[in-house]
Amino acid sequence: MNWHALSIKETLEMLGTSRQGLSAAAAAEKLQEAGLNEIQEGKKRSIAAMLLSQFKDVMILILLAAALISGFIGDLTDTIVILVIVVLNAIVGFIQEYRAEKAIQALKKMAVTQARVLRDGNSTWLPATDLVPGDIVLLEAGNAVPADMRLIKSVNLRVEEAALTGESHPVEKYVHALPAEDLSPGDKNNMVFKGTFVAYGRGAGIVVATGMQTALGHIATLLQEKEVLTPLQRRMLAFGKKLSLLVLFLCVLFFAAGYLRGENMVQLLLTSISLAVAAIPEALPAVITISLATAAKRMIRLNTLIRKLPAVETLGAVTFICTDKTGTLTKNKMHVEQVFVNTQTYERSELAMLQLHTEGQQLLQAFALNNDAIENKEKEIKGDGTEVALMEASREQGIRANGSSRLAEIAFDANRKLMTTFHESGDRFIAYTKGAPDILLQCCTQVDAPAVLKQVDKMAARGLRVLGFACRYWNTLPEDPSAEQYENGLHFLGLAGIIDPPREEVADAVAQCKTAGIIPVIITGDHPVTAKTIAKRIGILSSPHDLVVTGQELTAMDMDIFAARVEKIKVYARVSPEQKLLIIKALQQKGHYVAMTGDGVNDAPALKRANIGIAMGITGTDVTKEAADMILLDDNFSTIVKAVKEGRRVYDNILKFVKYLMTTNSGELWTLLLGPFLGLPVALLPIHILWINLVSDGLPAISLSFEKAEKDIMKRPPRQPQESIFSNGRGAHMLWVGLLMATIALSAQGWAIFAGLHWQTIVFNVVCLSQMGHVLAIRSEKQSLFRMGLLSNKPLLGAVLIAFTLQVAVTYTPLLQPVFHTTTLSVKEFIITGIASTLVFIAVEIEKAIKGNRKLQTTPRTN
Repeated sequence: MNWHALSIKETLEMLGTSRQGLSAAAAAEKLQEAGLNEIQEGKKRSIAAMLLSQFKDVMILILLAAALISGFIGDLTDTIVILVIVVLNAIVGFIQEYRAEKAIQALKKMAVTQARVLRDGNSTWLPATDLVPGDIVLLEAGNAVPADMRLIKSVNLRVEEAALTGESHPVEKYVHALPAEDLSPGDKNNMVFKGTFVAYGRGAGIVVATGMQTALGHIATLLQEKEVLTPLQRRMLAFGKKLSLLVLFLCVLFFAAGYLRGENMVQLLLTSISLAVAAIPEALPAVITISLATAAKRMIRLNTLIRKLPAVETLGAVTFICTDKTGTLTKNKMHVEQVFVNTQTYERSELAMLQLHTEGQQLLQAFALNNDAIENKEKEIKGDGTEVALMEASREQGIRANGSSRLAEIAFDANRKLMTTFHESGDRFIAYTKGAPDILLQCCTQVDAPAVLKQVDKMAARGLRVLGFACRYWNTLPEDPSAEQYENGLHFLGLAGIIDPPREEVADAVAQCKTAGIIPVIITGDHPVTAKTIAKRIGILSSPHDLVVTGQELTAMDMDIFAARVEKIKVYARVSPEQKLLIIKALQQKGHYVAMTGDGVNDAPALKRANIGIAMGITGTDVTKEAADMILLDDNFSTIVKAVKEGRRVYDNILKFVKYLMTTNSGELWTLLLGPFLGLPVALLPIHILWINLVSDGLPAISLSFEKAEKDIMKRPPRQPQESIFSNGRGAHMLWVGLLMATIALSAQGWAIFAGLHWQTIVFNVVCLSQMGHVLAIRSEKQSLFRMGLLSNKPLLGAVLIAFTLQVAVTYTPLLQPVFHTTTLSVKEFIITGIASTLVFIAVEIEKAIKGNRKLQTTPRTN
């Protein structure tokens, strides 16, 4: 319903009420129909359901089956180890999901507890939940708005709507009907909305919507949209399904072949379990979680707080950053940028020149004296943002209001759009008037109004908020000044152009984004001219093909046309919460990964839907923070770019340890599969596989997350969303290095059996130590380990030494030998094992050298 387009009389009639409010009986009847004025939560999953959902993964189910079979045939050690891994993984996943369920609960906290209402013509305080459409609610400064209302009274009423609309300044409210029908909440200046706050003045309104029918309720509905999977979650889901099918196929094939050969059934089951355990990288979920958590801890130093761990990796895949303007790209602090005096324009850096002539001096005096801002003992200026900006500009030029007390005033009101103050000036009195230039000029004499208005248009086109200033001398001080008598015959002084300027570092951050193949887009509740100005200044609008679209234009636009243009639109102004959601979805349908920043309640649905939602830590509401994946502690756009760089580094390192773990598992798998076909006994027991996958793999894999970022990390485009973890030669590497490991291990096994040595312990050590060599070799895909230096990743070197020490312990410690089925190796056996284990390292280093030479040969030479 377009309540803003109806007159007060039409609104009262449609809701069956009057200016005296509803009767108690009518209100009770309406409460039965409309229900309580509160935000309802969607269907919530129980804690038990959330916990059980962690066990739905196919890889987890295979591990549980392996644990069950191991327990059934009496191998309790393997059963306990597998169950511990699975339960720990489930607990981590549960904690993450449980924390993400709080956004709508935070919305409920925004509900107002009490409201002042007219019932039966009498003013009374009622619980806000009891409000119904048709109630008349009284508002004053400091009140929270309890429902959506059409105003019937406004006395200098200004409402803080930033949380709902993104508008950075309190909005002036009126009572007259608005002609346009399709307006965003930010343009409905004769209405107030649930969850906003009265900043100034007083008023009254008719309740037109309560509970889930309010703008806030509509946002709560949007928040119940399903979240999208992160790139890593998608890749790991696809990877898990493929791997699980492969494991099942191999186990069935192996078991069937053994059964047909008439082998022992119990031994076949044990070997099949070994195959399953060998193929599934049990350490991978834990390694990814620990890696992401370590990165999240590092990112606090970059003023970034990670709420949901997968967000760290998602940053590296982002192709679009949709950002709010106020406070993120700008300083969130008004600033006098340009002044117009005596037909001359002065930039902020030139304000000292105003002191050279009378009008300039008087204009600076007007900035300081016609001003409600206050300078406290700490010399800080407090007050309305515009007033603070004017006082700071005058103070820079040595002009302060101190000592020039205000003797009288004609307060600002929304109809006049002017404010006048009276001050002593020698033996006379001076009145300074400021306000809307078009109205102020009507009160001035001897001024070229068309020329001044032309200058106003020029300044407004730069996105400046323009205020006009004038003065007049009086011989006597008025006792009760009126606008009609004292706001005429004024002498025009000049204009001040005010803007919330861009942060100094943002232009460089935007340039970095573009170099990295990331497209920044502004989505703001502010006016299109202001948004366009800021976008041009920081480089977001840099091409004639870049488009600016308003919420109204988006509403009228055909969806097919919007889909065709969405990648070219760089600025959206005056958009509604559902339009923000529409923008995110349209970009995602084009295959983009979208980061969305926001601080208001109106941003929460889009933040939840985006691939990564980024809330503002300083200005952000609790609702927004709960819906977000990460929080910017300094509300600064350039911090996002630093976080993206860290995200790319994290993903690069995740690929390294996936490559490492899968190569390891590939080696174990080939060793187990090929041995029996070559007439050799099963080389490794399930406990050996678990030890390798958790200890020998786990610590070094985690340490790979400490690798530094590649030098070109922010000069390459984002990775393709559909890119597989096996692409770019990683799959081939896993296969051939795994086969090499198996060849070395089986050769060592055959030789040890022939020589009558401790063959199973030798194979166990060869596989484990080969992996230590492999992890050192894959630290970089380009540089040799000798060029990088062993000490350039000390945690990894420490992990390799710890894994080596533990491997020696399980081989030589009598207490551990029965658990791990190992025997003490002789010096000769250990030396041969060590030499065999270095072959993988040498092979991978040769592979990198060959790749490097090929790249040099294909790189075009420059003269």
